[in-house]
Amino acid sequence: MRGRRGDRMTINIQEHMAINVCPGPIRPIRQISDYFPRRGPGPEGGGGGFGEAPAHLGPLALAPPAALLGATTPEDGAEVDSYDSDDTTALGTLEFDLLYDQASCTLHCSILRAKGLKPMDFNGLADPYVKLHLLPGACKANKLKTKTQRNTLNPVWNEDLTYSGITDDDITHKVLRISVCDEDKLSHNEFIGEIRVPLRRLKPSQKKHFNICLERQVPLASPSSMSVALRGISCYLKELEQVEQGPGLLEERGRILLSLSYSSRRRGLLVGIVRCAHLAAMDVNGYSDPYVKTYLRPDVDKKSKHKTRVKKKTLNPEFNEEFFYEMELSTLASKTLEVTVWDYDIGKSNDFIGGVALGPGARREARKHWSDCLQQPDAALERWHTLTSQLPPAAGALPSA
Repeated sequence: MRGRRGDRMTINIQEHMAINVCPGPIRPIRQISDYFPRRGPGPEGGGGGFGEAPAHLGPLALAPPAALLGATTPEDGAEVDSYDSDDTTALGTLEFDLLYDQASCTLHCSILRAKGLKPMDFNGLADPYVKLHLLPGACKANKLKTKTQRNTLNPVWNEDLTYSGITDDDITHKVLRISVCDEDKLSHNEFIGEIRVPLRRLKPSQKKHFNICLERQVPLASPSSMSVALRGISCYLKELEQVEQGPGLLEERGRILLSLSYSSRRRGLLVGIVRCAHLAAMDVNGYSDPYVKTYLRPDVDKKSKHKTRVKKKTLNPEFNEEFFYEMELSTLASKTLEVTVWDYDIGKSNDFIGGVALGPGARREARKHWSDCLQQPDAALERWHTLTSQLPPAAGALPSA
């Protein structure tokens, strides 16, 4: 390569001696300047000489970023989001689809594939799997997980994971955390990278396609290893996070689908316990043996208790049971329906999983569901509700089945 006639251009020794160290015979690679052509003399800075892109480079070298990422064309009607995607990332990229079905209150997560993951094992490969969490909330209660792909840095899952009981309020405030981890049977599993997607970026009934670089997890240092100033900053950030999440934030323990209907003919309230989803695991086997109890407070005669059957070893039980409370509509307006979910244990007290109260003093969706039921007699209204760690006042004295 020559610049002016008679003058020879100098090339750095690092550039000249660059070699490819992949398995196989050691051979020189193209000069780095071939991949980053310099602007030289010529019309508009792009004339002949060394200002042009080398002619021997194939189409791949000049392909758009989507081709380098190996991304497939998304389905028709799917919105694409490939910001920050980069095939040269040290952690790799993850490709997935998200769809919020407003009618069925479900969030569909299609985990497609990953590319260029960071090697985690001694053989230079990894055994990757994907975990999903909804934040803020109880991680164990809403964790979903794919299967593990063995000995690969470019795994293909094509798995559909579904969250049930997702409301419009969840879409506004929650964040989906997608973590890629390496499974290790001899020790603890290792974290590779993660992606956090605010659900407010999704539009109802419109699939959104993502192809994004994985990011590192940045945990806060333990208080013992931090200076006084850093501890102060850490406390400030935690308080700020609590303020952003809202006052009185409670730990989420799952979701429950309830049906309410006031029968004008029978003159009473019909309560349907349909199903639960993503309950917190209370047993050592990673499951629970859940059942549901309902009370109509205040309960002076202590006759308002109803209880479903116990469902064994499940975090997503289906009950489909109905209870009836005979009461005038005017009296019902001052009542509160308390619904609690328990884990059945033999030989000891049952564990409280979560609860929700519906009535005039409830908040958000619980209060709206109650008021809609009273305003629309003879109409069966099904709504999802979040179970929290707060035990209703009168339920604490009733741990037994």
